[in-house]
Amino acid sequence: MDELTAERRYTFPKEEHLCRKKLIDELFGKGSSSFGVYPVRLVFTLCEAPTAAPPLVLISVSKRTFKRAVDRNRLKRLLREAYRLHKHLLVEKTGGHCVATLGILYTGKEKSELPLLEKKLISGLLRLPGGPPTQPLG
Repeated sequence: MDELTAERRYTFPKEEHLCRKKLIDELFGKGSSSFGVYPVRLVFTLCEAPTAAPPLVLISVSKRTFKRAVDRNRLKRLLREAYRLHKHLLVEKTGGHCVATLGILYTGKEKSELPLLEKKLISGLLRLPGGPPTQPLG
C-alpha cells in the first residue's frame, strides 16, 4: 500500500453535501456548465481559484422516471458510494480543481448497477476542469 492510499480518506461527510437553496439555484442557473456520460449528467459551477477542498455535491434521481422511492433511493445510494470511492480523482488533481459545486444527476431510464455507475462517474470526474477557469481575451 503506497503513502497516498494510506492517508486517503474515503468519506462523504455532511459538510460536502449541497443543501443551500441559493447554491442549488446557482448550480442550475446560467453560470453553470454541464456534460453527460450516460446514464449520468454532471452539472457544475466554477470557483475563482484552484482549490484542493472537495466541492459541494448534490445527487439527484428523477421522480418522473422512477416512480417508486425505493428505486430512487437505491440509485442515489449507489451514486453516493461511487462518488465517495472516487472523489480523490477530482480533489487530488495536480494544481487543484476549480469546481465549486457539483450536481450528479441520474438520467438513465433503467436501473444500473454499481460497476457501471463507477465507470461512468470516473470518466466524468476526469473530464471536469482542473486548472483555473479560462478568461476571455480582450
